[in-house]
Amino acid sequence: EHSMHVEELMLRQSGGALDVPTVAASAVLAESEPMPADAEAVGGYDFNEGVQLDKLLTSFLRTGFQATNFALAVEEVRKMLSWKLSDEPIAEDENEELRDPAVRASTSCTIFLGVTSNLISAGTRETIRYLLQHKKVSCLVTTAGGVEEDLMKCLAPHYMGDFALKGAELRKKGINRIGNLLVPNRNYCLFEDWLTPLLDEMLDEQTRTQRIWSPSQMIAKMGKAIDNEASICYWAHKNDIPIFCPAITDGSIGDMLFFHSFKRPGLIVDLVQDIRGINRMAIDAKHTGMLIFGGGLVKHHICNANLMRNGADYAVFVNTGQEFDGSDSGAKPDEAVSWGKVRADATPVKVYADATLIMPLLVSQTFAQPDPACISIDSGSE
Repeated sequence: EHSMHVEELMLRQSGGALDVPTVAASAVLAESEPMPADAEAVGGYDFNEGVQLDKLLTSFLRTGFQATNFALAVEEVRKMLSWKLSDEPIAEDENEELRDPAVRASTSCTIFLGVTSNLISAGTRETIRYLLQHKKVSCLVTTAGGVEEDLMKCLAPHYMGDFALKGAELRKKGINRIGNLLVPNRNYCLFEDWLTPLLDEMLDEQTRTQRIWSPSQMIAKMGKAIDNEASICYWAHKNDIPIFCPAITDGSIGDMLFFHSFKRPGLIVDLVQDIRGINRMAIDAKHTGMLIFGGGLVKHHICNANLMRNGADYAVFVNTGQEFDGSDSGAKPDEAVSWGKVRADATPVKVYADATLIMPLLVSQTFAQPDPACISIDSGSE
């Protein structure tokens, strides 16, 4: 029957002459199986409808490639925001407080936000600040560069540059390049002048009261001291949202701690307090979501905390890493499932794209929407 069908097709194409090789016709004109009834057709946005951002981004779901992954990421974040403990059956061993319907309805997903420092160097800093200002996330994990770049911008601006500017010429001028952004050395000098008295205060308090500072407590002190509403650290302090920075010495803050150790030795910064803090946040959470822009340390630190609870319930990764080199940055979410960092029944999403493009668009469709799902998130911090 199939052979007769191919011959009919060949006749139609050749006007009656059987001159198309059978093997070629069989390969090129092979029949398809029917598509599933729920299969969606590919389609993009029609600009005849005008420029409507929400409709454009909604259309990404059926556009394909990373546009579709973006739309799936939007859906995943919306799940994080809409979940309530009241959605779940009451466990047999549930404590009395969490049996109260009102408490269950107000218990939401614990959201771990991770960003690499370059995203605070860039204009995405304002998007991140919005999330902490409005208590949209439970904690932030970043690197020392992320903390200091936020604070430094309160003292002096970064500037636009170009990827092609020559390093040797910039070095002569005392200007540092971050991609196509420029940071004068003067900014770091201002930061040193601002931070050194705080380090003195920390050491004085340690000596007077035996207090040992953790990185998150140190960052909260900086946020209070900067007293600037443009700052991520300011809003984290004001809203009692912890900023975890396991590599606090890897940047200008580390340089300042190094110099300070010669001028006034003795200041101790204790990492163990913070690993207990972030891990307990994951363990104690009823549901968790991971939203991680970039890779490296911030991605692994959040994922590893969620290992302590046998995996996050929701996860969105946005980075340009590829998995061929075995890096954690490039790993697909399914690799995290194998480690117990994402739950086996989760629907995690990875978007392969520059986070400076994706972050504002993703927030515009989720956290910034006037929707009942987009509520303030309790950090659960003490």
